[in-house]
Amino acid sequence: MNSLGQRYSQLRSQLPANVQLLAVSKGRTAAEIRFLHGLGQRSFAESRLQEAQEKLQQLADLNDLDWHFIGKLQTNKVRGVLRLFSTVQSVDNSALAQRISRIAVEEGLSPRAYVQVQLLPDPNKGGFSLIELQQQWLDLKKLAAINWQGVMLIPPQGLGAEELTGVFREGAHLARHLQLPGCSMGMSQDWPLAVKEGSTMVRVGSSLFEPQNVTKSLQVPPRGAI
Repeated sequence: MNSLGQRYSQLRSQLPANVQLLAVSKGRTAAEIRFLHGLGQRSFAESRLQEAQEKLQQLADLNDLDWHFIGKLQTNKVRGVLRLFSTVQSVDNSALAQRISRIAVEEGLSPRAYVQVQLLPDPNKGGFSLIELQQQWLDLKKLAAINWQGVMLIPPQGLGAEELTGVFREGAHLARHLQLPGCSMGMSQDWPLAVKEGSTMVRVGSSLFEPQNVTKSLQVPPRGAI
């Protein structure tokens, strides 16, 4: 069974040079993060503020870590998140974006942010609908202190390869349309499809940190097969 180091090296070897690996470290230990840091990994993602605070304290000597918040962000946690995380990937509504902007100005910060979009209806996930984003984007761009980086997608569970390909393709097109450089899409089971369609960042947790007894990742189909 492969070790964490072997899984990390294999994953990095499979990713194109222009695609960033975001190691989803929620539920993992500070020791595992420190180990991956020793192998060259710098970007990590958390989804709970309290858990992240404890880890950051244990890793305070590593001053080059790049922390991304990817969980549902409650309004009362915005200040704490902005103080710890350089990037918020889960900006899923206009009110939250406005609060992030106001608190960032108060704190003298300029957080990087991704706008979370729902391209297919999913009651279990947040995100702007395409219509909402089109209506509100000009106002969102004007918000002070927010450095918009890209779009972030979490497709509904249960989609087949063809449906996922369509969602990822539309996500990459949306990022280009909004003139944003980044497209955060693709996770442990589907990142090859996301990369093929234009993802610039993949969020990988289980297939990196856990032994490979999870479902095999979707394979990239031959060009033109879908």
